[in-house]
Amino acid sequence: MKGKRKVVILSLLAAMTATLIGVGGYYWYNSTYYVSTEDAQVTGDFFKVTPQISGKLLEFDAKEGERVVKDQILGHVEAIGAGDSSIDTSLLRAPITGIIIKKQGEIGEMDSAGSTLAVLIDPSKLYINANIEETKIKKLKVGQNVDIKIDQYKGEKFKGKVEQIGLASNAAFSLLPSASSGTFTKVVEKVPVKIKLEKYDVNLLPATNAVVKIRVK
Repeated sequence: MKGKRKVVILSLLAAMTATLIGVGGYYWYNSTYYVSTEDAQVTGDFFKVTPQISGKLLEFDAKEGERVVKDQILGHVEAIGAGDSSIDTSLLRAPITGIIIKKQGEIGEMDSAGSTLAVLIDPSKLYINANIEETKIKKLKVGQNVDIKIDQYKGEKFKGKVEQIGLASNAAFSLLPSASSGTFTKVVEKVPVKIKLEKYDVNLLPATNAVVKIRVK
């Protein structure tokens, strides 16, 4: 009986040891060959529709979700006190070929030059913005392959490449002033990394969450 108990105990110890070795090996492999983060989002470059002159918005034919082409006329602003030479500057044109994701201007309101009336994005040029801990940035290089998972499409895998590594941490762009007194708490800063998405045929939404694994070896 004691012999059987000893065999059972040894078997359990062996199984536990094998499990610990397997888990440790898994984490060692991933930490050695990959840099990973869940702090990542789908994003893109945003372009604004803005009037060149101040005046009343007389016409604005723009709808959220609508696809437009570059230089397409979307509306016009009343050129108060301006001559015929200012007609072109009163027109509102699409700055890129893309999709209107936000409309802010309304007909009849007074708008100043440079104010945002709509925001566009090119859905074919979306990318991933990943925030990587400063202690891991030295492992990264432009061109490294990236495995990507996007919460919007669970179960699907996407591919990408590191396109740009930030030259400063996110803290450098913070508008909040640093504390001049009080207790200092050191935190690990994060650096933005731009990851170019390889060809995709799904409708990705900007600002949705993603998980990335960057192959560093």
